[in-house]
Amino acid sequence: MSRMRSAAIVMAVACLWFAVAVQGEQTTYKAPIGSDGVQRIEMAAGEFFFNPSRVIVKVNVPVELRIKKEPSLVPHRIVLKAPEAGIDIYESLSSEPKIITFTPKKTGTYPFYCDHKFLFFKSHRDRGMEGVLEVVE
Repeated sequence: MSRMRSAAIVMAVACLWFAVAVQGEQTTYKAPIGSDGVQRIEMAAGEFFFNPSRVIVKVNVPVELRIKKEPSLVPHRIVLKAPEAGIDIYESLSSEPKIITFTPKKTGTYPFYCDHKFLFFKSHRDRGMEGVLEVVE
């Protein structure tokens, strides 16, 4: 019985480690242009990650970003400041999807991140909660 319990604990720890490792992976999403001419992106925000963490969109084509936070008491936000590209996002996230629309006006690579920080701990961005929006021709 003790061996079975030990094996179950080892298996649970391995599964948990794998889940954390997968969440931390950088994922890329190239937004397709819908029949209505809008690029749509679905994104999740969780314990110090965005998924996808790298998004590719076309310049001068409207974007609809649908983002929600995974269930948790930890607050998260998405920040993307690129006024030169016509993008200015600063939104608190919840488990209900938030729809953010914008039209990128300039090609380039623009970082997005969560700016939450609790007391003297590392910020969420410092803990890896960041990504990149790549605007291409």
